[in-house]
Amino acid sequence: MRLAVINFSGNVGKTTVARHLLAPRIPGCQVVAVESINADDGQSVTIRGRQFAQLQEFLQSVDNVVIDIGASNVEDLLKLMRRYRDSQQDFDGFIVPTVPTRKQQQDTAATLMELARIGVPPVRLRLVFNQVDDDSPIDRTFDTLLAYCASTGVVQPRQAACISFNEVYALVRGTGQSLAELAADTTDYKAAIAKASVQADKLALAHRLAIQRLARGVIPELDACFESLDLHRLAHQAGQAGQAAEPAA
Repeated sequence: MRLAVINFSGNVGKTTVARHLLAPRIPGCQVVAVESINADDGQSVTIRGRQFAQLQEFLQSVDNVVIDIGASNVEDLLKLMRRYRDSQQDFDGFIVPTVPTRKQQQDTAATLMELARIGVPPVRLRLVFNQVDDDSPIDRTFDTLLAYCASTGVVQPRQAACISFNEVYALVRGTGQSLAELAADTTDYKAAIAKASVQADKLALAHRLAIQRLARGVIPELDACFESLDLHRLAHQAGQAGQAAEPAA
């Protein structure tokens, strides 16, 4: 399954969605930023939006990958997709995260419009409602974006595809571990804190305990969000489209 995580806007959680929602739930999946695709010798090869041909070649060589497209590269990539006809078909689906901020909702609508313009059908688009406040209904929080979707039909929103605001996503950045790894951590930090004699060590262990608890709390929500995206249907539809495109023997 080849997925692109994309939005014209920054600060919508593209990396969170790529690394913590999608990749851990797709067998053998790797996450690749559009600027850093690994070469065969293990060295990093720089690729930017204007070097789209290299990205296409890479996509033909992998089965399961999530491409995390930085906001600064989105415009270039979409322009090049228009130039390379049907290149949007290299992706099984496009995942578009959004957050409640009004500007980000407007940028998300612009992203959806541009994806539709280059030929991405609604069935291959998925919205992820990120940084959701548990006390605020999605239809009220994202009223601007949902109104746009209803009027254009560019995508069918799935309100269950949501991620609550949680400080764990900021805390995990400095650990070098995934949320799944942190949640699976069996360390008894309370016992370790009780044994520690230095205050600084106690505080460091308490910080790890907080991350462990937050990670364990957020995994079920991410599981439910992933399930609601129904990405297996995307893969099935892509396979059918590929078979239809093959010439008759």
